[in-house]
Amino acid sequence: MTENHRSELEQIALRVREHIIRMSTNGGCFIGASLSCADLLVYLYREVLSLSPERLHDPNRDYLLLSKGHDVPALYGTLAELGYIKKQRLQNHLSTNDSIYWHPSRAIPGVEFHSGSLGHLLSVGIGIALDMKMRNGQNKVFVLAGDGELNEGSMWEACLVANAQKLDNLVLIIDRNEFQANARTEDLLPLEPLELKFEAFGWTTRRINGHKFDEMERAFGDLLFKPEGPGVIIANTVRGKGLPSIERRADRWFANFSAEEVEMLLSELHGEGISELTSDTMIVR
Repeated sequence: MTENHRSELEQIALRVREHIIRMSTNGGCFIGASLSCADLLVYLYREVLSLSPERLHDPNRDYLLLSKGHDVPALYGTLAELGYIKKQRLQNHLSTNDSIYWHPSRAIPGVEFHSGSLGHLLSVGIGIALDMKMRNGQNKVFVLAGDGELNEGSMWEACLVANAQKLDNLVLIIDRNEFQANARTEDLLPLEPLELKFEAFGWTTRRINGHKFDEMERAFGDLLFKPEGPGVIIANTVRGKGLPSIERRADRWFANFSAEEVEMLLSELHGEGISELTSDTMIVR
């Protein structure tokens, strides 16, 4: 990947994070996990998916399913930056006059499936991938899930089915930010070693830094990890990435900031000071 190409992707991801921060007011959003998956969504939509605003109903398109639906601000921001929806629509976040809400809606161009309850969309992705196989299609299905979702038994049932059906057109991406809600995953139900678990279920695995576009390029460039089998990319990420004041903070999984605080966080995003958050105020130091 050239430096110019990497810089272009980084600038898009920066603007997506700006959108996420702006959606963290007037009702708020799940800001921490949205920031952790922003780079992954930008890379998938910009570099990987055989999809464009003009091909939303093309039967030969690739599919992306956001299983961790509460992270939809990152998806909204990505779709806005890449021309699927107008950026002005993001100002309608949580308005009853629009479908820009806390979880994905198929009323939004580019959203393939609703999601809210966790642990379900890998099964949906399997259904789509099976249909593609039956039609001899060459398109692929990508499912972006949170690491906390791996506590759901439905995820591992789906993993067994995907391997049994030899779905080499299915790729699962795990946003491994090590948090679920307001606790660390390893303090609740330890997940590691994830590679060994997925390999035991018949999946080929790759682990990458989910904020490094060079590593994404290498991993996604080898989509058919093995003949006749599904693949998983475990992306190590930082919850709250881009805002040091909330990075890896268990109490900042959801945020409803004031308009003034949003402006302070936007300044922090651009490296203009670090914001110190307390229960009732935020001070830039």
